[in-house]
Amino acid sequence: MTAVDDRVGVVIPCHATHRWPQLVAAVESVRAQTPRPAQVVVTVDHNDELLDRARRELAGVTVVANGYARGAAGNRNTGIAATDTPLIALLDDDATARPGWLAALVAPFDTDDVIGTGGTIEPRWARPRPVWFPDEFLCAISATNVSPAAPTTVRNVWSARMAMRREAFEAAGAFRVGFAPRGDGTGLEDTDLCLRMSRAVGGRWVHVPDAVVDHTVPAERTTLRYLLMRCFREGRGKVELARLLGGRHVLDVERAYLRGTVTRAVLRGLGKALSGKGSAHAARAGVVVAGILAALAGGLVAFRPSRAPRGPAPLTVPPRYTIVSPVSDPATPAVGARE
Repeated sequence: MTAVDDRVGVVIPCHATHRWPQLVAAVESVRAQTPRPAQVVVTVDHNDELLDRARRELAGVTVVANGYARGAAGNRNTGIAATDTPLIALLDDDATARPGWLAALVAPFDTDDVIGTGGTIEPRWARPRPVWFPDEFLCAISATNVSPAAPTTVRNVWSARMAMRREAFEAAGAFRVGFAPRGDGTGLEDTDLCLRMSRAVGGRWVHVPDAVVDHTVPAERTTLRYLLMRCFREGRGKVELARLLGGRHVLDVERAYLRGTVTRAVLRGLGKALSGKGSAHAARAGVVVAGILAALAGGLVAFRPSRAPRGPAPLTVPPRYTIVSPVSDPATPAVGARE
């Protein structure tokens, strides 16, 4: 009989009918883990056709409908509310977990000061990776730029492959619904949650390199246009995140990455190109520069004085959670405790 880890439940949010085969693969990859999670919850974002099919065909899985307005943050909150384990893991519906993912992801929780973990995301390209695509921008397609050799304390992780303590998640107030209402897909609500959890209860986040998932990169995300738009949105969103959480120090990680890794990548690419080692290096260096300029442009847009900070939207809360107090400060979470 397969061992079960009673401490952890896994939530897989989904929204798109055409990604059904990927959703099935994601669920199967979780159910194949050793040990298996105590619960697997699939939460469907306002898609009745997908909801009905998931309830019919996904055996041994709890399927629930998003109780918030449309969006990834509310969809995740709904799924988490449907679990009752002390640890919660998240996996995207277009990702599959490799063997050993869950065991590696939850191992650091044996240390009391660890409030959350994240693993490595490997890109699964739907078509060949463009030669101009720089490693430094793999994060733009929800993949890991650089994975350390051993577990390492980090500022934040991504929900595509994260686990966290329920008590810290609830103390921080859950994912901020309404932070990215346009569907920017930059993952900044993940960063926001990680920072608020650290502030709420202390503790640290740990990157676990051996907890690996493979994440699909569809063809439409391999264009230069997509990459530059993603960089623009990232720059705009990071400025808004700093506003919400109150200070430029929120972006210290980004500034260090820009000064160090990105600068070295440009100089290295140009150096190899000038030494006659191929035009691809020059192309990648050029894309890095273009991406940084796009991010700066997004940041400037967010800095406009007329642009008000975005706070949590006043949305319907799933039954298992209750509003703690009216939201007057945009940095104050709207959802804070289970009933």
